Amino acid sequence: MNKKRILTITLTVALSVVAGGVVLVSSACQKSGEHSAAAKRFHCPMHPDVVKDGPGDCPICGMKLVPIEEEAHQAAVAGAAGPSGERKILFYRSPMNPQETSPTPKKDSMGMDFVAVYSDEVNSGEKGPEGLATVTIDAQKQQLLGLKTIEVQRASFETSIRTTGRVAYDERRVHHVHTRYEAYVEAIEADYTGKYVKKGDVLVKVYSPELYATQKEYLMALRAAKSTSGSAIPSVSQGGQDLVAAARQRLLLWDITPQDIDALEKRGEPTRTLNIYAPISGFVTGRMAYHGMKVMPADSLFDIVDLSAVWVIADVYEYELPRLSLGQTAAMTLSYWPGKSWTGRVAYVYPAVDEMTRTVKVRLEFANHKEELKPEMYAQVTIHGQPRDALVLPDDVVIDSGTRKVVFVAEGKGKLSPREISVGDHAGGQYEVTGGLSAGETVARGANFLVDSESRLKAALSAMTSTSPTKAPGERMKAPEPPSPPATPAGHAH
Repeated sequence: MNKKRILTITLTVALSVVAGGVVLVSSACQKSGEHSAAAKRFHCPMHPDVVKDGPGDCPICGMKLVPIEEEAHQAAVAGAAGPSGERKILFYRSPMNPQETSPTPKKDSMGMDFVAVYSDEVNSGEKGPEGLATVTIDAQKQQLLGLKTIEVQRASFETSIRTTGRVAYDERRVHHVHTRYEAYVEAIEADYTGKYVKKGDVLVKVYSPELYATQKEYLMALRAAKSTSGSAIPSVSQGGQDLVAAARQRLLLWDITPQDIDALEKRGEPTRTLNIYAPISGFVTGRMAYHGMKVMPADSLFDIVDLSAVWVIADVYEYELPRLSLGQTAAMTLSYWPGKSWTGRVAYVYPAVDEMTRTVKVRLEFANHKEELKPEMYAQVTIHGQPRDALVLPDDVVIDSGTRKVVFVAEGKGKLSPREISVGDHAGGQYEVTGGLSAGETVARGANFLVDSESRLKAALSAMTSTSPTKAPGERMKAPEPPSPPATPAGHAH
C-alpha cells in the first residue's frame, strides 16, 4: 500500500513538472510570437500614428510604410509628443475624407482605419499663406524623406534665351545679274548652279544689235573729235569733245566697263559680243541664262550669293521679348559639328508675332569666312543676357501652384514655415527672387511635395476644428473652403 502511494505521488509530481514546462514553453512561444508580430508591423515615417500589420502605402501622404519594432514605434510616438510622452487625441478622421470624423476608432466604407488627429498636429502649427501651415519634421524623418536645405545666396544671374534657328542668306549679299538692253546669249562661262565665281569673272557673253551700233557711234565721235581738235573756233572743238563724252556715258549706263571701252578705243572696231561680269564673289544659286536665248532688260540671268556672312533666323517666345536687345551676344552650335560653336549678335527683331506659335522671329548675324555654315541648316542658339547680381534660388525648391510661388523656410529644430515669394526671371534652372526672402535664410529642398502635402493637411485640419467648435467629434462637419491641390515643384513643371 505504501508502494502504491509513493508511485502515485511520484507520477503527480512528474506530471506537474511536465505541465509547468509546457506552460513555460507556451508562454515563451507566445511572447516570441508577439515580438515577431510586432516586428512585422509597419508604419509611416512621416506619420508614426499610421500603423498597419503589413506593407502598403500611407493613406495620408502616400509614402511606403516601413517595418518597425513596437518599442521603436512607441518611442517615435512618444518623441513626437514631447517630454511628457502624452499626446491628446482630439478625434479620428477618415484618411480619404478629412471632413468625416469619429470620436472613437473605426473603419470607413472602404475598410480603411480612421486616423487619429492629435492636438499638437492641429494647434501647434503656425499659420502661413492661405491653405498652408507650419510643420515640424525631426532630423530622422528628414533623412528618411531625403529632405535637405539650401541657403539663399546672391550670385551672378544671366537671363539666357535658348532656342532653335535656321541658317539663311544675308539678303544684303544677294545679287541678281541682268542686262539693260535686248541681247542674245552667245556663250556661258558660269554654266552650272553652285559654281563659285570671283568678282569680275565673266559670267556670259551676249550679242546686242543696239549695243553694236552704240560702239560704232562712239568710234565715230572719237574720229570727229580728233578732226576738230585743231579748229580755231572753240565751240567746234568743244562740240567734238562733248559728243565723245555723251557716247561714252551711254556705254557706261549700259554696264559696259571702262576697261572694255578702253579696249574698244584701241581696236578701233566694235566687237560682236560683250562680256557680263560677276558683280561680287560668291556662289551661283540661280542660273536662268542658256545658249541662244533672247534676254530682255527685265530678265534675270544669274543669282549670286556671298556667304562670307550669314543670317540665322531664330524663334523667340513673346514672353521672352523683354530679355532681348539689339547687339546681344549669341552662341550657335550645329548637330553636324559637335564641340564647335560660332559667335554672333542680335541684329534685328521682327515686328510681328506668329498667331499660331506665339513666337517672334529674331535675326542673328554670324561671320562665315570659311563658308562652313550652309543655308537651311538647323542650329541651336543661345542668346546671352547681361549678367547681374541677384538673389537666386534653384527652381526645384519653389512650389508653383500657378497662382503663387511658395518655399518652406527652415527655422531650426525641424520647423518648416511656408512663405510666399515673388520671383523675376527664370533661367538656367534658377529663379531670380525679388521679394519674400533675404540672403542667408535657409529653405527646404528635396522633398517639397511631401512637405507641401503635410502643410496643406495640417492647415485643413486646423480649419476643420475652428469652423464649428461646438460640434462634437463624430458629427459631419461643414467642410471649409477646400485648399488647392498639392502643387508640383517648379523644377518638375519645366
